[in-house]
Amino acid sequence: MIDLHSHILPALDDGARDIVAAVDIARAAAADGVRAIAATPHVRDDFPTTPDEMRAALADLRRAVADEGLAIDVLPGGEIALPEAGALDEAALRAFGLAGNPDVLLVETPYYGWPLAFGDVIARLRRFGITPVLAHPERNGDVQDDPSRLEPFVAGGMLVQVTAASLEGRLGRRALACAQRLLELRLVHLVASDAHAPEVRAAGLSGARRRIGGAVGGWLMEEVPHAIVEQRRIPERPPARRARGLFERRRGR
Repeated sequence: MIDLHSHILPALDDGARDIVAAVDIARAAAADGVRAIAATPHVRDDFPTTPDEMRAALADLRRAVADEGLAIDVLPGGEIALPEAGALDEAALRAFGLAGNPDVLLVETPYYGWPLAFGDVIARLRRFGITPVLAHPERNGDVQDDPSRLEPFVAGGMLVQVTAASLEGRLGRRALACAQRLLELRLVHLVASDAHAPEVRAAGLSGARRRIGGAVGGWLMEEVPHAIVEQRRIPERPPARRARGLFERRRGR
C-alpha cells in the first residue's frame, strides 16, 4: 500500500515532534504493509513551511529510516491550506507536489465552514495544470451535511482523499457516515492515514483496506497513489463486487 498523506517530518508542524517519533511513524507504517509514505507537512499561516525546510527534513528522515533498515520509502509533498493555495506562485506550489509529482497538490479542507473562495482556488490550480487532491473533506461539517457538494469539483478534475481513521469510525459517527456516502457517490480516489503520532492518528491503512474490501480498496490504496508517484494518468475505478467489504456489502458498488 502507498500512503500519500502524513505529518511524519519532525518539528515542522503538529505531527512528529522529533526524529525518533518520525522513525516510529515510519516503522508502524511499514509493519502495517505500507511501502511508501508521503511526507506532507502543513503549509499555512501557523506552520509556514517552505520547500527548502521540507526537503532538508525529508533528507534527514530518509537517512534515519535507512539506518534503521526499514522497508519504506519516504516521499516529498505538502498539505497546502486554501489561502496559501490561492496565494503562492506556481513554482512554489509545484515544489510541494504530492509524492514529488509537480502536477498534483494536496489541499487541506478547512474543518469549519465552506470558504466562498474554494471554487476560485481550485480553478486557479487547474489553470496551472495542477490536479488538486482535497484532503479529508469528510471531517468538514458542511460536507457532512451535503457530501454531493463535491460532485462538480470532481467532475472538473479534482481528486478526493479520505482519512483511514474516518472509515474505521475513529473520528466520530459523522465523519464515518460522510466517508461512506462519498464512497457510495464514487467521489473518493485515495485513502491515506494523515498520520501525526500514535496517540493522534496512527500510521497504517490495513484497517480501512479491510473495511472497503475488494478491487476498490486496492484502487484507493495502491493503484491511484502509485499512478501519482509514477506521474501517470489515474487508472479507471474498478467495478465493485458484492460481499467483499463493509461499504460494498451495503451498496454493492
